[in-house]
Amino acid sequence: MKSSNISLASSSTFILVGIPGLEAVRAWMSILFCLMYLTILVGNSTILYVIQKDPVLHQPMSHFLAMLAFTELGVSLSTMPTVLGIFLAGATEINFNACLVQMYFIHSFSIMESGVLLAMAFDRFMAIYSPLRYSVILTHRRIRATGFGLSLKSAVLMAPLPVLLKRLPFCHRVNMLSHSYCLHSNLIHLPCADTTLNSIYGLFIVLSTFGLDSVLIVFSYVLILKTVLGIVSGEGWLKTLNTCVSHMCAVLVYYVPMIGLAMLHHFGQHRSPLLQVMMANAYLFIPALVNPIVYSLKTKEICKGIFRNLIQKRGRP
Repeated sequence: MKSSNISLASSSTFILVGIPGLEAVRAWMSILFCLMYLTILVGNSTILYVIQKDPVLHQPMSHFLAMLAFTELGVSLSTMPTVLGIFLAGATEINFNACLVQMYFIHSFSIMESGVLLAMAFDRFMAIYSPLRYSVILTHRRIRATGFGLSLKSAVLMAPLPVLLKRLPFCHRVNMLSHSYCLHSNLIHLPCADTTLNSIYGLFIVLSTFGLDSVLIVFSYVLILKTVLGIVSGEGWLKTLNTCVSHMCAVLVYYVPMIGLAMLHHFGQHRSPLLQVMMANAYLFIPALVNPIVYSLKTKEICKGIFRNLIQKRGRP
């Protein structure tokens, strides 16, 4: 017979935290997060709009960039309700089912974003290795199939995790979470039952998505570097590598905070709660904040497309 202190997850209360130690400046933090979300929404929506409206940008690289902007919007919109709820209204409670839904979408979009970064690495490799066959290999149909495949992969891979968590008992009526949103790495420590199956499946997802994607991205850049070094002109290979700068920045701002957060979860037994929260926020928000700015500044086609649309709008009666 189960002990009386074990409660069903659906009847338990889950408490989200803001940023530990900064409760006194919650008003300022709310302004900061509102500005950050506004920048993310405007920046990524602008990228999507310009790529859709400008025929000049209907090319493989731009379509992959649109996918990246879409996934970053998805991650940001998934976290927005609870983050702004905490800092604007002090709403820290969330029921278990809503927590599972948020966890599902945050991780699904994150998995999709990793896959898009891999597809963009392949795009850069093909553009440098075989520029004459580039448009023949990366057709619109294949790009659409890639986007659909990445969406299906992330949705299917994440589907078992909420089910596995739903079956577990929770010992306390009130359960404290370490972030302003629900993450699997946080939820898995709360049940008072064996979570081995959850841990094994979670590790399988990490290795088969983020782990494999990162290895293949590194391999792609090894091939890119090998190809570029075969170019005789030093100015030529610098110019060629410059086309990869935006993507390299996107990879770094995505994977560096992720690796740092994983290190903290596994090896930082005496870690500072503030450091953990800041790393998690950097992992979820920095890519969505930085990438539209980097691509707008470093990619001439995107920059020109934005200016073309601004000029056309101002030119209308």
